Amino acid sequence: MAILTDIVLLAGFLNNLVEWILNNGGLFFLLFIVFAETGLFVGFFLPGDSLLFAAGIYLKKFPEGFYNLHYMLVVLLLIIASVIGNMVGYWFGRKTGPHLYQRNDSWYFKKKHLMRAQEFYDQYGKGTIFLAKFLPIIRTFAPIIAGIVKMDRSTFFMYNMLGSLAWVFSMVLGGYFLEAWVIRQFGFSLTDYIEMIAVGIILVTTVPIFYKLFFAKKHIVPHSDDDPNAVL
Repeated sequence: MAILTDIVLLAGFLNNLVEWILNNGGLFFLLFIVFAETGLFVGFFLPGDSLLFAAGIYLKKFPEGFYNLHYMLVVLLLIIASVIGNMVGYWFGRKTGPHLYQRNDSWYFKKKHLMRAQEFYDQYGKGTIFLAKFLPIIRTFAPIIAGIVKMDRSTFFMYNMLGSLAWVFSMVLGGYFLEAWVIRQFGFSLTDYIEMIAVGIILVTTVPIFYKLFFAKKHIVPHSDDDPNAVL
């Protein structure tokens, strides 16, 4: 029940956040959220999916609050923010290497999230960079794992670009077309029900992840302390 309450509060915060962004021209803030969730391990808790979908619902209003930029230019900037975020995560993984697995937990870093991303990478390989865009928490740590295992840069960039395009377009345009369809068919705007929509998106995208994090049986193979270069 406490988790559900937190989700409802998050949804209300999301609605206020989107309206604040629109009313205050907070384009840079929106871009930073996308960048942080895809590139900084401290950004794993940010509601990227819900924020992008909600932004799609408000898409037609973008020029009013975003310096008169065409809304498709805003979408392009969001894609670029996602690509750059992943590149930063990849660079961080290459620089820190396996030593990140020795890092102690803190309020902004949880080793279990890193290990789950590693398991996902072991299962899906290079395609993880594309698929992870649609999975909260995993999308934050996947580029770091790719850097740790030293995935080929050009291969990483290709999957990063394709994943960013698919993620941003599907979330933003999904919200946009759903809003247009609801107005046309039922005569009301989804902006009046953004909290409930956000709750639904958060539940669909996070419940499976949290189930794996807290309830699924772990299959992590411990690495030897004698081998500082071992990833697992």
